[in-house]
Amino acid sequence: MSKINCQVRQASSNADAKHYDTERLRSEYLVEKVMVPDEINMVYSMFDRIITGGAVPVKEELKLEAPEILRADFFTSRRELGIFNVGGPGSVLVGDEEFKLEYKEALYVGRGERHVVFRSADPAKPAHFYFCSATAHKETGVKKVSKKDAVVMHLGSLEEANERTINRLLVKEVVPCCQLQMGMTELAPGSTWNTMPAHTHNRRMEVYFYFEVPEGAAVCHFMGEPQETRHIWMHNEQSVISPQWSIHSACATRNYTFIWGMCGENDDYNDMDWCATEDLK
Repeated sequence: MSKINCQVRQASSNADAKHYDTERLRSEYLVEKVMVPDEINMVYSMFDRIITGGAVPVKEELKLEAPEILRADFFTSRRELGIFNVGGPGSVLVGDEEFKLEYKEALYVGRGERHVVFRSADPAKPAHFYFCSATAHKETGVKKVSKKDAVVMHLGSLEEANERTINRLLVKEVVPCCQLQMGMTELAPGSTWNTMPAHTHNRRMEVYFYFEVPEGAAVCHFMGEPQETRHIWMHNEQSVISPQWSIHSACATRNYTFIWGMCGENDDYNDMDWCATEDLK
């Protein structure tokens, strides 16, 4: 049986978050241990009931069992699932079909009573599977997605330290998702800021997973209401929960890549409430 760790986190209010110290901010929003060899680690957040986690099969394959809070026979009984491979070559077995995933390839798994199993091709270079999951109202199938299939946007500039490529892989234009949306933003060398100017979106929440952060480097993730911002220092292969009332932006000691996962009331990627940089406090 796979070793599965699932932590449940309650939703927090914007009024309360103003008074959190560093330790409380990190315990509420930061997910420090995502990728652990031969384990599946996940957090079930009450913000839109998203699940975020990671699986690292090394010595054995890992089966994605439904944690107790789901009260379900299968993880995907009432949920859709988005998976990205950010490690060595691997595969995901969905029911009787196996999908091979190379570095930065993704897989969408729609609602349905299907077994999901993670595998690595080489234990010496194990796959690192990052995933997000949201509740789903209908069955929508399974589809592998690569960057060549994505809706791609190039934004920013080196002068503003935010030249980046946004790859929208698991979005409604590419896969028949219900409410889950996921993509990957790659910052160009010399760029460190993401998602500036900052924004919020009251109709959905978001999770960021930072990777390609070298040893010794760090990411400073900014959150909170636009006029009441806070920060959380993060390192490679860590994720952070962003409530609907919070901005979600970051600056790091060098360029990096992050995966964003969203769910909630609205599946329109461009549905954002922009915050003017001069208004941030």
